[in-house]
Amino acid sequence: MDGIRTDYTLELQSEEMDHLVAQAMERIKSFIDTLPDQPSADVGGGEALARSLREAIPTGPTPFAEILDLLFDCLIPKTFNTAGPGYLAYIPGGGILHTAVADLIADSVNRYVGVWAAAPALAQLEVNVGRWFCDIVSYPAESLGLLTSGGSMSNLIAIVTARRNRLPDNFFSGTLYTSDQTHYSVSKAAVLAGLPPSNLRVVSSDNLFRINLTDLRDQIRRDRDAGMTPFLIVGNGGTTNTGAVDDLSALADLAREEGLWLHVDAAYGGFFMLTEKGRDAMRGIERADSITLDPHKGLFLPYGTGSLLVRDGSALRKAHSVRAVYLPPTEHEPDLVDLSQVSPELSRAFRGLRVWLPLKMHGIEPFRQNLEEKLQLAQWITEKLRAIDEIEIVAEPQLTVLAFRLRLPGKDEETTDRLTRRFMDEVNERRRVYLSSTVIEGRFLVRICVLSFRTHLERMQMALEDIKAAVKAITATD
Repeated sequence: MDGIRTDYTLELQSEEMDHLVAQAMERIKSFIDTLPDQPSADVGGGEALARSLREAIPTGPTPFAEILDLLFDCLIPKTFNTAGPGYLAYIPGGGILHTAVADLIADSVNRYVGVWAAAPALAQLEVNVGRWFCDIVSYPAESLGLLTSGGSMSNLIAIVTARRNRLPDNFFSGTLYTSDQTHYSVSKAAVLAGLPPSNLRVVSSDNLFRINLTDLRDQIRRDRDAGMTPFLIVGNGGTTNTGAVDDLSALADLAREEGLWLHVDAAYGGFFMLTEKGRDAMRGIERADSITLDPHKGLFLPYGTGSLLVRDGSALRKAHSVRAVYLPPTEHEPDLVDLSQVSPELSRAFRGLRVWLPLKMHGIEPFRQNLEEKLQLAQWITEKLRAIDEIEIVAEPQLTVLAFRLRLPGKDEETTDRLTRRFMDEVNERRRVYLSSTVIEGRFLVRICVLSFRTHLERMQMALEDIKAAVKAITATD
């Protein structure tokens, strides 16, 4: 038609694509090659930097090289170095590069997998990944695994699924049960699922930071007597605070006796099922109705890769299946899954490739070996810390998280907390490792979590050196 101006600006030619990817890859390789020497964390001046970035929408172009300089020289360094070997805080992942390559492919071909008919084979790759995860936890053939953005979304989908399967449309009498060590995403998910916040029961934990089964059973009985409707127990497969794993077999027994849905938040610990120690710790998880696993933790993938497994896949369909006239017919074959009919998402990324590709390239064995190494490293550092008179191990590693504090004779709790905080800051200021903290029973504790695929014995030896130096510095001044 006359007057239509054709614009090819966004359609890169072959040479332009080569140049774009080559420039980016040059900076990425340099970043990864220098990771061992980069600070474990550096957010000094971060607020001022963030404020300086505020700008109106660009009206003209900026050279790609200039953008790369801004990212790699200015913005990326002012962060927690979550990709580095010294990141022992929170729950590390590391982010294997294979997934970045998979994302480049998936984003470039830009295929839609939310509806099976749009990309049958690619949807099947994602379903395969979910099946593999179900096999890892010994789920039956009728189970179904979804990829999500992370544990928070997985917990939300699980609670909605449990609510829709166990409660009537008027669900406001429904109560759910967690321990005082459960991740905050569960209580947030309960609220987002429409349950009154007062219906969440937080149960005490024992001396190993596992849910107290006697208190749990008593709370369920009191709620029934009060006319409430208990419907869901959330167990822990590795807590954030201490890595604690609840007695999942006992929880499964209780859930069956009471007719409750059992969900296990194993975002951190679930993939340790690949190891003998993990299988022993997680015994009973295969009896849960649903399980949260985070590949961006235990499989070392980049952030944004979570998963939810449901023992009876039809429960997901019951909770999420809604039709529209503009969608292709839904697949009803049990092995052909319309992802939009078993999850909240219609529009969704082709997530399957980011997990499928590295597992196809390497097989599961290197992931298993890496997890075994992390278990050994956590035990190694625990024994080294135990030999330091001024350190008290508060939470032994059930997997690869341990929590400890300073032990200073003659100091009260408040002073010990203050000095333990100073001690952690001393360690972190050396910038070879980065530790995080938590508060349990009113006590300030330092955490070590060993999970990055880039963390090996030499980095843990650095951590021990810096911990000893920080202990010496604190005790010398107080």
